Amino acid sequence: MIPRSASRSSIPAAPASKASAETTPAVSASGTVTAMRAKAALGLAVVILLGSSGCYLGHIAAGQARLLGERRDIHEVLADPATSSEVAASLTHVLEARDFARALGLEVGGQYTSYVDWPGDRVVTSVVASEPGSVEPAGFFFPIVGTVPYKGFFDRERAAAEAASLREDGLDVCEVAVPAYSTLGWLDDPVTAPMLLRGDGTLVETILHELVHTTVYVSSHADFNEGVAKFIGEEASIRFYDQLGSEDDARGRRAAVAEKRLLDRETLDLRQRVEALYRAQPKGPERDAERTALEAETRSRVAALPLATFDAPALADQLRLNDACLAVRGTYAADANRYAAILAGLGDDLRAFIERLRGVEDAEDPRAAFFDAAPLHARQ
Repeated sequence: MIPRSASRSSIPAAPASKASAETTPAVSASGTVTAMRAKAALGLAVVILLGSSGCYLGHIAAGQARLLGERRDIHEVLADPATSSEVAASLTHVLEARDFARALGLEVGGQYTSYVDWPGDRVVTSVVASEPGSVEPAGFFFPIVGTVPYKGFFDRERAAAEAASLREDGLDVCEVAVPAYSTLGWLDDPVTAPMLLRGDGTLVETILHELVHTTVYVSSHADFNEGVAKFIGEEASIRFYDQLGSEDDARGRRAAVAEKRLLDRETLDLRQRVEALYRAQPKGPERDAERTALEAETRSRVAALPLATFDAPALADQLRLNDACLAVRGTYAADANRYAAILAGLGDDLRAFIERLRGVEDAEDPRAAFFDAAPLHARQ
């Protein structure tokens, strides 16, 4: 719902479902509106149930109800003379990305057929915490979705209060602006204005990432869910722009993904070195000093990266590299090299990769089954 790189995550805003009915008609705006209204009735029932389940879930239910209430069908938005050409172009891109996702074998249903002109740079603020001396997320438990590494808030003040409370309990905390999240097929998630702020390439990647969650989601396996969705979102976005035939756009998307992966490698390397430090030394001033030195070294390395789509020195200064933020990095990127090896073994066939993912969804340990499964033959 997915720092998606750590800027998107599947915040448990509604009960999770692996099912996503392919019922949304693509033939007309009026047909889509009718389907949206029918599914909204179910969505509102879910929201009402959530609202009766406690203060936090009540807050989430209220935010979700607002999203449901403010959605407009994308075709209606495109037909509105007041819609800017920039928004119209981005929303047209979304419809194309949905078609591309369906061709890859992802469940699309009614996802991202509507738009919400949501204010600000985020829909929710995600809070991640880690225990002292750990770069693993402490996690939060929710019904159905199980344990997840993050807790999302529509209200930034609530997120700040939660973060402060966790810090008072001695935990390290990372707060992340999240422009999109997935309700895992229970509701038809809308495109939001904050999603458009990050550029069309990131928009397409986010849509494809979240549709992976709609297709496959395994309770209490956040690293697997987010890691594989991140990888598929990146790879599919590259192929999307290759298919459009714009050489400049395709080259730019490949460069952006490659540079994000360079950054992931640097931050994951820091995470591994900090983890090793915590195992080797007891808590104290010496360990703290070495932790500070490791972080400074990483910032220097990031500042020297040969980046074209980012300002490397500015990025190095802005990076949040505390333990909880490193825990987020691990959730999303730790298995990237292994996913790349699987894809290469499938002849770079991303559809076969997605079929393999769907094939292990019901395994006792889906992540292990995915990596250990007998190789699938790539399509010719």
